Amino acid sequence: MIEAAADRTEKERKIPADVLSAMHACGLFHMLLPVSLGGGAVDLVTFNQVVEAAASSHAAGFLDPKVAYEVFGTPDALMAWGPPAGVAKAIVVDGGYRVTGKWRFASGSANATWMGGHSTVFETADKPRRDAKGNAVNRTMLFRREQANIKDTWHVIGLRGTSSNDYEVSDLFVPDEYTTWRDSTPDRRESGPLYNIPLLTLYGVGFSGVALGIADSCLAAFMQLAQTKTSGGGVGSKAVLRDNAVIQSRVARACGRLESARAFLLQMLRESWTASAGTGALSLEQRARLRIAITGAMEAARKVVDFAYRAAGTTAIFEGSAFERRFRDLHALLAQGQAHLSNFESAGQALFGIEPAQRL
Repeated sequence: MIEAAADRTEKERKIPADVLSAMHACGLFHMLLPVSLGGGAVDLVTFNQVVEAAASSHAAGFLDPKVAYEVFGTPDALMAWGPPAGVAKAIVVDGGYRVTGKWRFASGSANATWMGGHSTVFETADKPRRDAKGNAVNRTMLFRREQANIKDTWHVIGLRGTSSNDYEVSDLFVPDEYTTWRDSTPDRRESGPLYNIPLLTLYGVGFSGVALGIADSCLAAFMQLAQTKTSGGGVGSKAVLRDNAVIQSRVARACGRLESARAFLLQMLRESWTASAGTGALSLEQRARLRIAITGAMEAARKVVDFAYRAAGTTAIFEGSAFERRFRDLHALLAQGQAHLSNFESAGQALFGIEPAQRL
């Protein structure tokens, strides 16, 4: 159903209503929601594989249960949020905060019921709150979608249906109980291994699933095309691509690259889940290897998609082909921080026992 609606999704730049309803009915947006709120609280492997085949609900584990139910309790509940564009201020007032800020890349903003704004806490307009180490204190402000001014900014080469728009609020009062911060121990309300996993790590698990799914479908489409498309080796050529030795070799290597990346990722997801369930935390080496697996899977997906797109020749360049949208979507995905090659540097430092400055 999702695949059949691809043209509508891209044209409308959001998930069509009928597809969204079906996804909600399957619980896809509540996979990370606590069981106490009717969610799945799924393990890392399940989360990754569902995303590959086919969100911010993880935050419910760090909210007061009554507030979490209000935000996520309805079947169509969907939270969207993104990083601040500049400093988003949450000034402390009686009972909560007065929030002014602008944020970007709020995936799902067109279909969201609630928004979140990652903000810096200020005691006064010019005095940020500091923790014991002198670092600025941050909180995520939760507010209904209609309270935000959503900007139509998501005009991009790929992933157009995600509606990852900018949004802003001005002097909005947010009660204290409608705020949280990712991975904050004092905020945590739910037990279980899922809520031991850092939220940024969960982003990587999800994004790598998207990348592998795009690459897998792109390679499958090329192998189907190669059954009938001729090699273009000259006028009257009847040799199809599947009989070309170079193509045969490249397909085998692409298949190996994709399956190897997936296997390593799934191995690390299983190990990470076991560690989270056992000790409640991942070791530095485990975090490094998981980051290598996540970013490595996205890099492997890029190489596979680039091969399939180029090998398909002129077939790939037309709108509506099995390749052009997947090529655009994959390269839009690679702009996300989870795919940055600097992740390998940080992972390498960690393998040497050095805690990297960039969070794994």
